Amino acid sequence: MTSKDKLLNLLGLAMRARKLSTGEELVLNDVRSKRAKLVIISTDASNNTTKNVSNKCQSYQVALEQVCTRYELGFALGKDERVTIGVLDAGFAKSMKALIRDINEERSYE
Repeated sequence: MTSKDKLLNLLGLAMRARKLSTGEELVLNDVRSKRAKLVIISTDASNNTTKNVSNKCQSYQVALEQVCTRYELGFALGKDERVTIGVLDAGFAKSMKALIRDINEERSYE
């Protein structure tokens, strides 16, 4: 099982545990209120969305990662495509950051 598969499985688990928020507005509200521990944005998000979310995460010092397509993220959550996901649990966020680091390392070897 690849790191990407593990990340997608973990996202599904976090969704079932109600530790995620999805959608740009909800995620930005969670960033503002310091509930979001990590924000994941799809690799195919629009430039405008990427810029908005990135700026907000920088000002509130929330980690931002760009990984997977909107379809992969949506599939992992059992929903339609999802572009922006906020992780509301520190434990899930830590595990996901480690998996994303592994994904990026795997990519650099390709």
